[in-house]
Amino acid sequence: MNSGPSRQRLALIAGPTASGKSALALILAERTGGVVVNADSMQVYRDLRVLTARPSEAEEARAPHRLFGHLDAAIACSAADWAADARAAIADAHDAGRLPILVGGTGLYLRTLLDGIAPVPPVAPPVRAEVRAMPLPEAYARLEQVDPAAAARLHPNDASRIARALEVALSSGRPLADWQARREGGIGDAVDLRAALLLPDRGTLHARIDARAEAMLAGGAVEEAAALAARGLSPDLPAMRAIGVRALAEFAAGRLSRTAARDALATETRQYAKRQCTWFRHQPPSHWRRLEFYDDPRVLKEILLFLA
Repeated sequence: MNSGPSRQRLALIAGPTASGKSALALILAERTGGVVVNADSMQVYRDLRVLTARPSEAEEARAPHRLFGHLDAAIACSAADWAADARAAIADAHDAGRLPILVGGTGLYLRTLLDGIAPVPPVAPPVRAEVRAMPLPEAYARLEQVDPAAAARLHPNDASRIARALEVALSSGRPLADWQARREGGIGDAVDLRAALLLPDRGTLHARIDARAEAMLAGGAVEEAAALAARGLSPDLPAMRAIGVRALAEFAAGRLSRTAARDALATETRQYAKRQCTWFRHQPPSHWRRLEFYDDPRVLKEILLFLA
């Protein structure tokens, strides 16, 4: 990312779940008078404060927080939706003379905000209906005709990606790859980005995850999951697929033991953290600052100076 005197500062603290991002963001916000802006895809939902490890009400009172718990679970928030909200929150912070501090672990959200999103046009409903009605072999054969490059990349049994590529090609008259090669709406080149990645060692991260799973069960996560399940929302909604929702709802209904529910929550979280660590080790630019911890006062001082 470029920096310069005309570009306003944007701090970013990213990393896997349970790595200590929120605590560091709050310290930075208190030191600078900054505004903490959520970049976690599940912490946008007001229904799941405990289960998504959102900042507590007491923590939110210590510094301004934006985009935390601002959506109902019945809303499917996309990366593009969030990026639009984040751009507005960042602009508001800059206008107020405050440092915006992005904090979260959803790589797709961060990439969409910083690099932009492919301007793929909406698929015409008749085309979508036509493609979804095709048997998979027929859809793949048609894709070979209209977008042979996509067909060569995709496995013949990858139904969802075949359908997506075929829909776009038929509806827009251009291959999906052409649209994906373009990016619009990214702010990365318009800000002075200072990014820090928290990447604790595996043992430390797993210990934190296990301890947090137990604390969640004792702190209201079961009640949150049960209340969400009682709403009867579509299981395809993002909030309904949040880590631990299904297992804790099963426990609340008496169909799973407490131990099994806690273990399921911890296991799902560790698996998610592994995927996050893989993404953050390979996708972000090399100039993003990497660190395992900030418990040492000297490390904390250095990283705060870098981000501010």
